[in-house]
Amino acid sequence: MAVTRTPKFKKINRSDYSSFSEGKVTEGGAQLTLIKGRPKLDKLLRSRCRLAFIVISLLAMLVVIRSGISASRGYALVETQNMAQQIEQENERLKIEIAKMKSPQRIKQIAEDELGMGVPNKMYFSH
Repeated sequence: MAVTRTPKFKKINRSDYSSFSEGKVTEGGAQLTLIKGRPKLDKLLRSRCRLAFIVISLLAMLVVIRSGISASRGYALVETQNMAQQIEQENERLKIEIAKMKSPQRIKQIAEDELGMGVPNKMYFSH
């Protein structure tokens, strides 16, 4: 038992409409507009497809551009956080250095060694 399928559209040979310079050929409910022996494409459908393609392309470009901007901002944020962390570490190191410079033992040592100062002997003054 063989099943035969009938095509939805009948193929139109060039000989079927070669005699028309302009006109309409109807085959099985399908209507083709003929111009100089060629079927005319639907300009409205073509323009709508072009418009849809352009809109979709623009939207896709916007998505790509926004993701690129987000990525570059993310890199800038990470760089800024790293810089802030380095500055905080440097600040802590400088605080420790300032504390060492202010220590009384260091000041006494500089006064005795470099300036030749010493602790005076006990002297009593009376009035």
